[in-house]
Amino acid sequence: MFDKDALLNELTFKATRSSGAGGQHVNKVSSKVELIFNILESSVFNEAQKGRLQNKLQNRLTKEGILMLQCDESRSQHKNKELAIKRFLELIEKGLIIPKKRIPTKIPRAVIKKRLKSKRNLSDKKAYRKKPDID
Repeated sequence: MFDKDALLNELTFKATRSSGAGGQHVNKVSSKVELIFNILESSVFNEAQKGRLQNKLQNRLTKEGILMLQCDESRSQHKNKELAIKRFLELIEKGLIIPKKRIPTKIPRAVIKKRLKSKRNLSDKKAYRKKPDID
């Protein structure tokens, strides 16, 4: 499908200070990891795959076609980096899946006959409830 090692070499990482509550330690440690990937400049994917990824991930991309993921779940920068890579690979794999074309099924003739017969029976039942027309 695609070469994961070559893809990981194209990723750019940026570490920043994580937001939220914390003590003195949080103000001096950059544990939040930001993963940056430019789909358009990637050499791993062909043009069709790039188009598919842009289409599927259009809500997550910047105007320049850059995918940015952030992770600050853990206190460890290394753990956050691993989590960001894991999420990135899942996103890419889901984005490259080609959905199967739906083949509409035909309604069997017996089913159509059964439906029409039940409609006719219900119609007759209601018709028998009326008073007879005497002319």
